[in-house]
Amino acid sequence: MVMTQPRIAVVVPCYNEALSIQLVIDEFKTCLPEAELFVFDNNSSDDTAGIARRAGATVIPVKLRGKGNVVRRMFADVEADVYVMVDGDATYDLRDIRAHIDQLLAQRLDMLVGCRRDDGSNPQTYRPGHRLGNLMLTGSVAWIFGGGFTDMLSGYRVFSRRYVKSFPAMSQGFETETELTVHALELRMPYAEADIIYRARPEGSTSKLSTLRDGWRILGTILKLFISERPLAFFGLLALVLSLLGLALAIPLLLTYAETGLVPRLPTGVLTTGIMMCAGLSLVCGAILHNVTTGRREAKNLAYLAIPAPADR
Repeated sequence: MVMTQPRIAVVVPCYNEALSIQLVIDEFKTCLPEAELFVFDNNSSDDTAGIARRAGATVIPVKLRGKGNVVRRMFADVEADVYVMVDGDATYDLRDIRAHIDQLLAQRLDMLVGCRRDDGSNPQTYRPGHRLGNLMLTGSVAWIFGGGFTDMLSGYRVFSRRYVKSFPAMSQGFETETELTVHALELRMPYAEADIIYRARPEGSTSKLSTLRDGWRILGTILKLFISERPLAFFGLLALVLSLLGLALAIPLLLTYAETGLVPRLPTGVLTTGIMMCAGLSLVCGAILHNVTTGRREAKNLAYLAIPAPADR
């Protein structure tokens, strides 16, 4: 049965956004008046929760600090057909939100990501350091997992129900965007990107991002996901590196042995043997973990398939 009036939920993660949350809620009420508004307050020390509540949003407190913890609660607590997730800092222009939802439903997508385009009003809106970090991290994910994402770290996303209810959120902080992206790529979900205007924060409001600290955490998450989701590739690469190192050490020993019949550098020979054994063990570990990962992926895919498609009930 074709779904004509999907239930739309707006979920907004917030931490100390008292200066901007009213603007976000008002903009959603103008652009998407039928949506249910949920603000997830991540232990704010200002009046974010009170302002959001007075503006008409349902406020749900999340005590565990970190955006990943908030996303876990959002996806667990809210029931809807379409989910719109946007940061509570009023930096995303929402005028095209209805078109994005229509695209998700018409194309039966599971995730639509807003690609940030600077509005040009302030050179600090989308700083060069953030642009470079986003480019490098997004490129790393594309190289390891494939896909064609260009703004993996965007805080503006539209999800289908089957994406949300099949997503096993594990991260704690800002690295959750990486996890969201890899989940779609691993299950080969249909996704798309759409341009969205990225604005300056309201005057007096400050960003919670740290370019270096959060960049390292995201890079660490990419590495962990590489190991857990592509174990054969990771441990196979490690085995190749160890094998090349072992061969580099072994060749001079073999040449000396061929000339003299002796192995004068016994410690080097022992080291070479150990390195080659480690290479073999690495390859075996990769093969075993590959089977484990395949089973996990099959279980996640079955959970995903048990939920109706975006345009059906």
